[in-house]
Amino acid sequence: MKMSNTTIQDIFTLFYPDYLAKYNPSPVQSKVAINIINCKTGAYGSNTSVCTDCGIIKTHYNSCRNRCCPMCQALPKEKWMDLRREDVLDAPYFHLVFTLPDELNPIIYSNQKTLLDMFYKSVSSSLDELSRDTKYLGAKIGYISILHTWGSQLNYHPHIHVIVLGGGLDHKNKWREQGSDFFLPIKVLSRVFRGKYMESIKSLWKQEKLEFHGNAVKYRNHYNFKELLNLCYEKEWFPYCKKTFNGAQSVIKYLGKYTHRIAISNYRILRVNNSTVTFSVKDYDNPGTWKELTISGIEFIRRFLMHVPPKRFVRIRHYGLLATRVKTKKLAHCRNLLGCKQYLSSLRDKTVPEIMKILWNFDVTLCKECNGHLVKPQFKISLRN
Repeated sequence: MKMSNTTIQDIFTLFYPDYLAKYNPSPVQSKVAINIINCKTGAYGSNTSVCTDCGIIKTHYNSCRNRCCPMCQALPKEKWMDLRREDVLDAPYFHLVFTLPDELNPIIYSNQKTLLDMFYKSVSSSLDELSRDTKYLGAKIGYISILHTWGSQLNYHPHIHVIVLGGGLDHKNKWREQGSDFFLPIKVLSRVFRGKYMESIKSLWKQEKLEFHGNAVKYRNHYNFKELLNLCYEKEWFPYCKKTFNGAQSVIKYLGKYTHRIAISNYRILRVNNSTVTFSVKDYDNPGTWKELTISGIEFIRRFLMHVPPKRFVRIRHYGLLATRVKTKKLAHCRNLLGCKQYLSSLRDKTVPEIMKILWNFDVTLCKECNGHLVKPQFKISLRN
């Protein structure tokens, strides 16, 4: 499929006024929309440089730095990945994906912060409980959980990607692993996870801490809610082991595909006209292929803004041996037991120009016209009465 030059910023600029005539976004959604529209336009200020050789003046417009903006993710992603090098061991790693039944989506969307937090807690509690069981591994493991709420068509589809260290420390602080085979039976993991999450929802419901809006309004009725719970209990919840990694460096590279991803990137936008947006989506009837989907511009924005996380919501969370408060000491101990080296950050304490030079071999301090040096001009301001 041929890509267009149209960006998500163009789509918001064109259709956001019409979207506002039909919908009332939340404050955090409104902020994201305004940030995307104004990113790198001069609305957030600019930086001016002048070449000391040829005298040409260059102006760089500031970005919005919003975590949902498609133009602002490259540098944060690279810096985050680089720091994770220091946390990686030469040991097995696995990529798990946990999903929830679609029937729960209306209630989750009405209670995003609460029920998505519960999602993380149910995943972590299940992994911790089973990995500590001597029937499986008998050790404390480490893992990173990353929430995505979107499907390929921008539909609401909450799921958590988990990068799991395939070994850990037993009660004697000795290293234990089972090689390249994932150490937990998926069916057992599925049922424990289902039980923990459903128990959390029931507890919140009994305490009357759940809200019901939009498509979830019908679940205010006691019988409808009970019927929903029974349906979810009857379904099999299938977390699955998506990938086994070969070597520490492949883990680092793979992480970047998931950590700072947003609902849709510019490269998937194919065509835009005065009323519709066409973009590429996965063709689930033919795995590994893509097809086109056309929706109205207003609907595109509605779907995009569904995936704006609640204010101050943390999407990337670290657990077990990788938890911030213990990882320095625990990982050093693991390296000693495994006899492996520590991978060091190459970007720590570097300035943005230095990072861009290292990553993309682009020197922002050099003039594109004559290769001279760019410096900030020293303006003299005179005040007259």
